[in-house]
Amino acid sequence: MAIHSQESPNRLVDRFGRQVTYVRMSVTDRCDFRCVYCMSERMTFIPRAQLLTLEEMAMLGQAFTELGVRKLRITGGEPLVRKNVISLFRQLGRLPELEELTLTTNGSQLEHLARPLREAGVKRINISLDSLDPRRFRRITRIGNLSKVLRGIDAALAVGFERLKLNTVAIRDRGDDEILGLLDFVLDHGMDITFIEQMPAGIDADAPSSQSFVPSEEILELLRTRHEVIATDETSGGPARYYRIPAHATRVGFISPRSHSFCESCNRVRVTTEGRLLLCLGQDHSVDLKKVLRAHPGDLSRLKQAITRAMELKPEGHDFNRARHPVAFRNMSSTGG
Repeated sequence: MAIHSQESPNRLVDRFGRQVTYVRMSVTDRCDFRCVYCMSERMTFIPRAQLLTLEEMAMLGQAFTELGVRKLRITGGEPLVRKNVISLFRQLGRLPELEELTLTTNGSQLEHLARPLREAGVKRINISLDSLDPRRFRRITRIGNLSKVLRGIDAALAVGFERLKLNTVAIRDRGDDEILGLLDFVLDHGMDITFIEQMPAGIDADAPSSQSFVPSEEILELLRTRHEVIATDETSGGPARYYRIPAHATRVGFISPRSHSFCESCNRVRVTTEGRLLLCLGQDHSVDLKKVLRAHPGDLSRLKQAITRAMELKPEGHDFNRARHPVAFRNMSSTGG
């Protein structure tokens, strides 16, 4: 496909002066797990014909990086179950303006894909893991195999990514008693960990209720019963607040969309599996980039113009108070996380 580009702004700045430098792209809504806080046990997935092609995703990556985006994170669903997805990583890894290509995965496919990902240019991987107990892990994921994930983590450690991090959603009475054990695990393996507050994004009967919410401050207090935990000004380019434990390389992060809003410094947008540019996870503002891609094949300039204009729609902040402003439900697996 011939790609045509003309002179256009090289930065994405919204109405509130925030520059977008970080994009999360969901490459599939499919997953080999069925985590209770992410999707229904009996999912109806988006027809494949409605998804962006890998070539369209690569073109989006080029457009975003030419507009000043420096970090791309590939997400899902489980991104590594998408057929030929390594070819997309290779194309994105060659973008000259891109500083960091990262991945969020459940770890199930890392045992055989860790090395190809590293060779394609992926620098960091986040692995979603909420329990180290096989039976509890199975209950949370419904069909996941913990031993397979642990083998994947070992494979990723062996090939030498710059950083590996666990992402853990703390849910009261569904694994919050494992917080200290998960911290011990990352300390032993030289990994990072980020504890993520549960967001109100599920409608399945098994999804956690609002009463299961565990605020970040409660987790921090628990960690401090065993370790000295010191706040730092480090950043990974996203919303996490980081802490250090003396004498360890591990970073402990907190993403707290409900208890500590980070909207004033928001630097990211998301692209859904169907090509909608989602300006905020907690609002409904979006633009159909697939329509632009397919109406004007290869026209990079027109695509960049559509992305630039979309910045006018980025809201000042999210609203996860669903009683006050309900957000149209969308499965987390299709939004880019």
